Amino acid sequence: MSSAVDERFMRRAIELATKALGRTSPNPAVGAVIVRNGHVLAEGFHRLAGLPHAEREALRRLTGSARGATIYVNLEPCSHHGRTPPCADALIEAGFKRVVVGMVDPNPLVRGRGLRRLQRAGIAVEAGVLREECERLNEDFACFIQTGRPFVTLKLAASLDGRIAAASGDSQWISGEQSRRIVHELRNRVDAILVGAETVRSDDPQLTCRIRGGRDPLRVILDTRLSIAPTARVCTQQSPAQTLIAVGEDHGQKKKLAQLEARGVHVVPFPTNNGYIPLRSLLAELAQRGHKSVLIEGGGRVAAAAFREGVVDKVLFFYAPLLLGGDGRAMIGPLGIDRVAAGQKLHTMTVQRIGKDILVAAYVGERGKRNGHFHSAS
Repeated sequence: MSSAVDERFMRRAIELATKALGRTSPNPAVGAVIVRNGHVLAEGFHRLAGLPHAEREALRRLTGSARGATIYVNLEPCSHHGRTPPCADALIEAGFKRVVVGMVDPNPLVRGRGLRRLQRAGIAVEAGVLREECERLNEDFACFIQTGRPFVTLKLAASLDGRIAAASGDSQWISGEQSRRIVHELRNRVDAILVGAETVRSDDPQLTCRIRGGRDPLRVILDTRLSIAPTARVCTQQSPAQTLIAVGEDHGQKKKLAQLEARGVHVVPFPTNNGYIPLRSLLAELAQRGHKSVLIEGGGRVAAAAFREGVVDKVLFFYAPLLLGGDGRAMIGPLGIDRVAAGQKLHTMTVQRIGKDILVAAYVGERGKRNGHFHSAS
């Protein structure tokens, strides 16, 4: 049982780690707090892949010695050489008396090795303090390291009767301003946004993060036949982030391809299956590029394809207080489910009021069972 003091400092480590969400990929988000006799001596967090890990950043900021102190870190200190030396060795060399860890490394090949190295050096180790909060913070890293694909969140804004657009295709704006603010905060924290070509043609979205101090994620368009116009805002956006269009190998649009590539758009061909690009293939490509989190924002066909392929890990549904009727566009396309008992299961569901809207969040699958190869935090 962890003490209230341990939980307080672990919460601070989580708070520090949160500062770099969306910036550390493919690495996890980690914060560290060095404490002696209840007083914080130094803090640090991992800012960017290739830069010092949280433990070394905290040690760098420390004035004086860490000998006999305690360090709180939300993820098990690494025990292997990567871009930087093992953090476990740095903690041993610094002379820490105690190391408190939120969660063990989710990589089955290294799980627990850092903790055992610390214990062999005579350091007292306590693991599992605020474990669920720590696992939730790095659920994308756990999915990425265990399955080889990014953690996928499906976000949809719909009317109370489950429609994402009116019969004409008009969808602006279903959700309220506060809900849209949350979406921009999500964009700030994920590595990539994924939408279908129909969303681009209908809404001409920017797919950028419009909050102060935020950063844009990679924009990914699923467009088998390369149907979107080179003048679409996702192709002309002034942004440090790139746009990637996933197309079928036989799209037959050589002129448009040249126009898009001249604008700096990355067009990546994929083999198709019955005329569609398998999402698993696209996600594997994104993982190869170091992206560990993807936010699917629309539309109904892409949402249905993601569920059919079993790649959705979490859903965020924003419901607005209006009705659009049966001729509106469904939030999720056909899933081929013919029995209620076979319906897609969700667990750990939460409901929250966001202005006039209702946000329903849940993990996909059955609690205690794996969704594909990844067990979501619960």
